[in-house]
Amino acid sequence: MRCPFCGNEESQVKDSRPTDDNSSIRRRRVCAECGARFTTFERVQLREMTVVKAGSRKQPFEREKLAKSLRVALMKRPVDTERIDKIVTSIVRQLESFSDSEVPSETIGDLAMKALAEVDKVGYIRYASVYKNFANPEDFNEFIEEIKDFKITQPDSNKKVAV
Repeated sequence: MRCPFCGNEESQVKDSRPTDDNSSIRRRRVCAECGARFTTFERVQLREMTVVKAGSRKQPFEREKLAKSLRVALMKRPVDTERIDKIVTSIVRQLESFSDSEVPSETIGDLAMKALAEVDKVGYIRYASVYKNFANPEDFNEFIEEIKDFKITQPDSNKKVAV
């Protein structure tokens, strides 16, 4: 594993353990050249996936891009990073279970919307504003009217935000 500090190719694993949800392995490493310590994560990837975007453009699926979009939607909300990682893992597992390795971007967006609806109403609305390309305040009002009857559970508001 390349050292992120000096670029050396050699590092030694000092500690390995599964993450709390057992979806990856956390490894603490030490660079053989500069002695810097860093952490890597190893995840199981069942297969390569391709995202089919509007206009039939294709690009490789990036787990981190999905995670970043959820973190942005949940920024300053009472949802911790561990919960976001679990949501991303759940969405990725669902995508990997599809028979086709080419996944429409709309499918990924729909799965993310569904997950956010179960976790945080404000995050759900934030994500929808980008996903559904809201152009003016009326778009927000229409969307909020549509979802008012949904029962979206809210996390405990007394918890500290860790996003």
